[in-house]
Amino acid sequence: MNMKEWLNELREAETKKAMPILSFPAVQLMGISVKELISNSDRQAEGMVRIAERVDAAASVSLMDLSVEAECFGSQIVVSEDEVPTVKGSIVSDLEDVEKLQIPPVGAGRTDIYIDAVRKAVEKIHDRPVFAGMIGPYSLAGRLLDVTEIMFYCYDEPEMVALLLDKVTEFLISYGKAYKETGANGIMLAEPLAGLLSPALAEEFSAPYVKRIVDALQDDNFLVIYHNCGNCTIQMIDSILDTGAAAYHFGNAIDMAEMMKHIPADTIAMGNIDPAGQFRNGTTESIRTETLELMKKCCSYPNFVISSGCDIPPMSKWENIDAFFQAVSDFYGK
Repeated sequence: MNMKEWLNELREAETKKAMPILSFPAVQLMGISVKELISNSDRQAEGMVRIAERVDAAASVSLMDLSVEAECFGSQIVVSEDEVPTVKGSIVSDLEDVEKLQIPPVGAGRTDIYIDAVRKAVEKIHDRPVFAGMIGPYSLAGRLLDVTEIMFYCYDEPEMVALLLDKVTEFLISYGKAYKETGANGIMLAEPLAGLLSPALAEEFSAPYVKRIVDALQDDNFLVIYHNCGNCTIQMIDSILDTGAAAYHFGNAIDMAEMMKHIPADTIAMGNIDPAGQFRNGTTESIRTETLELMKKCCSYPNFVISSGCDIPPMSKWENIDAFFQAVSDFYGK
């Protein structure tokens, strides 16, 4: 599939399909736990197929599990039955630790499971592109150093942070290439931690490393969609756009209508219905109202695609997910 053509067609279409980050709620369709889902490639692929059969989304997206890559490097993760895994503690705290840190081979930890899951999903899903979920460089470095402490290190020990970013970027490029070899059509690169930085720090410690990944992976047949759900993305939009990603995805912490003013007309931006507030804890009426209101504000921009603001939580009500898609259909129907 020529993905640049797909992107152009999506932008030019009068009726656009929604493209939420929807994967973990498959556990409810399958009657399994999150722990079971993250541990087995067959279940992950089946979950993606089940969702593709259930909703008419623009693309299929694999699990957005931002613990996978950190676990590869040696981080401890916390797994529960019904929540996305999280990273506990840090594994590096000074320059010596970073210098000693080994770049793991692709396939270490659970990466082999996730790569295999996407390979299997690609074999079964043929009516839409398949995107793999992957963490961004600064967000991965933050999980290795500690998500709060890394911001202080950016000021106090920038050389250490830069070295760590070099190492995680090298790993992420290899990981992305492995996804590319599965036949996937692209990656959704999640860089949420960078959304907490000042524009100057984001320009130094996130954007250049994301650009390395984009330059190494992106071509006509494989796209990088950049995701950032931080609340400072509007202020740092220039450096975000400098990454050269094919499309951009933003969270509900920002005003999406305001963000659209900053996006070039030939570039797609997606967002940003609240995953927790609406998909997880809202009602069919509230998510319908929010979706229609956002579309009224943003669909005057031909390059806007309605989506969730971030990864939809595992136990989000399927009636809310269905109501979201129904609202999108009704909006265009009118």
